[in-house]
Amino acid sequence: MNRNYGIDIWGDDNFIIKSSTVRVNYQCQPSLLEITQNIRKQGYKGPVLVRFPHLIKKQISTLYSEFNRARKEFEYKGSFQAVFPLKVNQFPNFVNALMDVSKEYNYGLEAGSKAELLIAITHTPLGSPITVNGFKDKEMISLCFIASNMGHNLTITIEGVGELETIIEVNNEFNKDSKKAIRPKIGVRIRLHSTGIGTWAKSGGYSSKFGLTSTELLEAYDLMEKHNLLEELWMIHFHIGSQMSEIAPLKKALREVGNIYADLKNRGAYALNAINIGGGLAVEYSQHAHSKEINYELSEFANDVVFLIKEIAKNKGIEEPDIFTESGRFIASSHSVLIAPVLELFSQDYHEKSLRLKESNPPLISELYDLWRELNPSNAQEYLHDALDHMESLLTLFDLGYIDLEDRSNTEILVHLIIKKSIILLQSEGTQELTKLQNKIQERYLVNFSAFQSLPDFWGLQQHFPMMPIDKLDIEPTNPATLWDITCDSDGEITFDDNLPLYLHDVDVTKEEYFLAFFLTGAYQEVLGMNHNLFTHPTEVVVHFDKKGNYYLDKLIESQNIMDVLGDMNYDKSSLDKTLKQQIEASERISKDKKSDLLGKLYLYLSENSYLKTIQANNEEQ
Repeated sequence: MNRNYGIDIWGDDNFIIKSSTVRVNYQCQPSLLEITQNIRKQGYKGPVLVRFPHLIKKQISTLYSEFNRARKEFEYKGSFQAVFPLKVNQFPNFVNALMDVSKEYNYGLEAGSKAELLIAITHTPLGSPITVNGFKDKEMISLCFIASNMGHNLTITIEGVGELETIIEVNNEFNKDSKKAIRPKIGVRIRLHSTGIGTWAKSGGYSSKFGLTSTELLEAYDLMEKHNLLEELWMIHFHIGSQMSEIAPLKKALREVGNIYADLKNRGAYALNAINIGGGLAVEYSQHAHSKEINYELSEFANDVVFLIKEIAKNKGIEEPDIFTESGRFIASSHSVLIAPVLELFSQDYHEKSLRLKESNPPLISELYDLWRELNPSNAQEYLHDALDHMESLLTLFDLGYIDLEDRSNTEILVHLIIKKSIILLQSEGTQELTKLQNKIQERYLVNFSAFQSLPDFWGLQQHFPMMPIDKLDIEPTNPATLWDITCDSDGEITFDDNLPLYLHDVDVTKEEYFLAFFLTGAYQEVLGMNHNLFTHPTEVVVHFDKKGNYYLDKLIESQNIMDVLGDMNYDKSSLDKTLKQQIEASERISKDKKSDLLGKLYLYLSENSYLKTIQANNEEQ
């Protein structure tokens, strides 16, 4: 990985390294460092989530282009259409940008709850598709009927026979006295025998949470025929899991669902005209060639879907259906980058300046000092072994009470320095012993963010996200790095991994700022993020580019302040405010003239967000 941090593997040409910084590979190619500094100049502290709407448009355009290319190549008669599943990211700055950049594609939204349905109804242009998945009650289904009366192109996906019975009930209420019934289209989710692969494999197969079995499907068909709803049965839907790492399970599922579709069509489902393949289109998160997550390209994905459905239609003597997708991760992941400052390096006390050598030191410590000073390529391995042996002896002497705390500290520092220098001198050998030692002396970087808030899938699923510094990329990083977030939780840690190593620079953050960027965070991370320790959503900003190619910052939303966070937790803010004021005014420790000063400072601190600030040597705040 070294200096480029695998950007050629996961970056998709969205970001490049130029002049020692990470740059946005678009228009004027601004650096992430420049963007970050401009945000901070406006007074915003802590981590920043930066959105790039042009990357949303790129993904939508690529998806449509590849499927339309495959349709043309295989002379496919059906159309292609896509919707975005709102569960992946419901934040306004994302959804508004999504709908703005997708107008030319007739792109739509998918909803899985009443609140999401309201977003879809109010943000999707009339005529663009809305699909409604998940479990539904009568009120939710009624909202779908209202949306259809508004003119929306909406499809209700049936997850169980009970939902169809409710649709029939609501239809009778809405269209009882109507000369022409207005109602949503109907889709049926199939519970396939085929399963997915990886973390989300359980989305497919007979034990799946959603979908109708073959028996339930036939029952549903009979109900629709009985109640004259076959004219609305328009879509067959399936989903075998998010982040499909391999293409084979999809091909198997397509054959299964294609034959179910054809059987229903030949049975008399005359209005049936679409197959929704759900989501699952994967994103490459890996920074290392040996650990790549996916084994296919989008072109292969599109080719397989189009070719297999065409073949089934041909063999069954039916028209080729429209193809729908609900890919969310593929559309949203790349558009946002989390940028957070490093607050402290916790192993920097292992420097020569930290030594507390005495006029007369224990012999073994004097020898350690000589080993460090005389270390060179020819003796590095021998001296390294001597140092490790001396350390064990000295720690035993400390336990027995023969050396003091200063001696122990000097031992730790000198051995650390010898290991670090030996690794550099012997790096070409790459032995297993060196790898273990490198892990042992890893640097701990305290980063001003919450993993639970901004990278919940790392904490919950061990999902890796590309991460790297945003500058100093002309300098070889040498520190094996463990990242600590600022929560009071030991799980808020991204540990150094020998198999997926992260190396960072040895910097003095009291003299210069050092920022880390976390990429591909646009899918799920925001909506799943939790306010653990009451750290809330980071400050966010949208980066747009004007007609001249220059960038500008827009729709900046500051992270919530402390009182607003407590308000969201249902604390009475006015009561908290009153209590704080009363305690200061009632305190006998505070003089009268100082009380107003303390109140002013208190309200100033409460107006800030929960993320940390440190004072740099140059008096700049983080």
